[in-house]
Amino acid sequence: MTRLEAQKRVKILRETIDQYRYEYHVLDRSSLSDSALDSLKHELYKLEQEFPDLITSDSPTQRVGGTPLEKFSKVTHEHLMLSMEDVFTRDEFQDWVQKIKKLLPSDFELRISNFLFLMPKLDGLAVSLVYENGVLKSAATRGDGKIGEDVTMNVRTIESVPLKLMGSLHSIEVRGEIYIATEDFAQLNIDQEKRGEDTFANPRNAAAGSVRQLDSKITASRHLSFVAWDLLTDLGQKNQSEEWELLRQLGFKPSPESIVTSSIDEVERHWKRLQKQRDTIGFWVDGMVVRVNNNQLYQELGVVGKTPRGLVAWKFPAEEVTTIVKDIQWFVGRSGAITPVAVFAPTAVGGTTVQHASLHNMDEIKRLDVRVGDTVVIYKAGDIIPKVKEVVRGLRPEGLRPVGGPTECPICGSRVTRQEGEVAIVCTNRKCSAQNQEAILHAARAFDIDGLGPAIIATLMDEKLIQSAPDIFLLTPDDLKSLEGFGELSANKLVAQIQSKKSITLAKFILALGIRNVGEETARDLADHFGFLDKIADADVTTLTSIENIGEIVAKSIVEFFQDPHHQDTVVSYKQNGIQIVNPPGLKPKASRPLNTTSFVLTGTLETLSRDEAKERIRELGGSVSDSVSKKTSYVVVGSDAGSKADKAKQLGVPVLSEEQFLAMIAKK
Repeated sequence: MTRLEAQKRVKILRETIDQYRYEYHVLDRSSLSDSALDSLKHELYKLEQEFPDLITSDSPTQRVGGTPLEKFSKVTHEHLMLSMEDVFTRDEFQDWVQKIKKLLPSDFELRISNFLFLMPKLDGLAVSLVYENGVLKSAATRGDGKIGEDVTMNVRTIESVPLKLMGSLHSIEVRGEIYIATEDFAQLNIDQEKRGEDTFANPRNAAAGSVRQLDSKITASRHLSFVAWDLLTDLGQKNQSEEWELLRQLGFKPSPESIVTSSIDEVERHWKRLQKQRDTIGFWVDGMVVRVNNNQLYQELGVVGKTPRGLVAWKFPAEEVTTIVKDIQWFVGRSGAITPVAVFAPTAVGGTTVQHASLHNMDEIKRLDVRVGDTVVIYKAGDIIPKVKEVVRGLRPEGLRPVGGPTECPICGSRVTRQEGEVAIVCTNRKCSAQNQEAILHAARAFDIDGLGPAIIATLMDEKLIQSAPDIFLLTPDDLKSLEGFGELSANKLVAQIQSKKSITLAKFILALGIRNVGEETARDLADHFGFLDKIADADVTTLTSIENIGEIVAKSIVEFFQDPHHQDTVVSYKQNGIQIVNPPGLKPKASRPLNTTSFVLTGTLETLSRDEAKERIRELGGSVSDSVSKKTSYVVVGSDAGSKADKAKQLGVPVLSEEQFLAMIAKK
């Protein structure tokens, strides 16, 4: 091939590769397979090696640089990279709107229909890209807003950053966010573990650390992405929505899930939509950016301090916050296990206000080294349960003493013990009132008696109307009428509900007994295997451990429970008080049911049936349901607003079923 022929072929290869890059990263579609695209890149690389004078800085082959840098050089931003004001509530957002309205012409609302531009606030690393004559010249981090670091070599490795603008020779400055998609982040941590290296705490840290690598080959291996959110150069755009279209035409992918509106109600609705989508949107997002859409008005509003007046970030409720431990209290559970709980002032985290977080046991207290008076980081586990993540050691006041475990039950004053090989401290008094109250509440929930909550149970115990769980089935309307908060109607209603629950499946009855270490799934396994309560009560450890998913610790708990005279009396009392253990008619042994050995994880909202109904149907067919995805999971069923479990299923190669596919599967059984 002559040089002229090579020059023509190189030109068309670059244009073709750039077009496919644009389709994939900007239009979210691909008309060519990855392997075919790699083949084109390889052909281009070989031609450039044969004719080195044809290599240019905007060639797709030049995304990975050469010699590692010794350090990053400094870059002075031509335009300041400013920060944003944060708001956290609708009231705070409305205050911001009122402030900017006062600074704008009185007739602006009549002249502008789409006043506000909304976009997700990606949690990544902000960078500024400068293009000269359509070719990427430099990329720099925010730094202190005036001076950043030159990370051009590393940014060149990011496929979603165009090295040459599409159909334009403009000299422009574009700003945006470098991030790592949640799927790529999960794979990155898997690769880190395989190499025996530390994993990354979150995608933002991974993205920021990757951009600041002195060796651009490391950056290239991290699969970073880029979205643009500002075009500083005036190309005739009058508002932010027009700017988005210009960015697409130039070859950038603007920040997704962006809309324009003039309604504060719609702003709040979009904020809530983004919050619901945060686990499935594909990248980390920690709030929503709201900007005055009209560029002229945006400029007229100016800057206060380091913050543009026409821009605000409406943040999602904090998932991690700091607070001070005021006390550590000890609570007694139904099994007698005494649990330490950290107490702090009402603290907003993850959209709710919390005052307590379980510290689980003394081993966890020692691991955290948490003390009364410490400043701690708390977070919502699974967006529901508040937990203590760590102690901020640098804020610890002098003289704080380590926490010691209780030497006696905080409720009944009885001796406590800690069995060998276990972490729990346990009250030895079988008749401890705290244990009884928790056991009764646990049983009421297993029997599905919704009207019996903690406060009513405590009152019934204080009035000596019940002493144990079976006693609730002896209650009469006359017993309840004398209690505060009850009238004739409410008393009759609660007693009727209790009496309607006297028939119960074996699995739920086992659960109601509150056997230590036996939860819903284990209760189901026991019921499916034995079929009768007497057979479970007579089983030994060897027999129990032969059942799938039941280990020695659980087996010992079951044996000890049924050997205890107190628990034997409880079972007898249930029978004497009219409880009947029944199973669904025609239920086959688990081994012969169609979904035996099949495990499911449910995520998201199902429209046709509730989560509990889906679980019940799976179990009736012999399947099992788990809360977490693993390689042993058979299927993950995905409803609307599904969480990260769907992503994990894809990473592990676990089949994912839509609700329609799931319903079709169980309908055939």
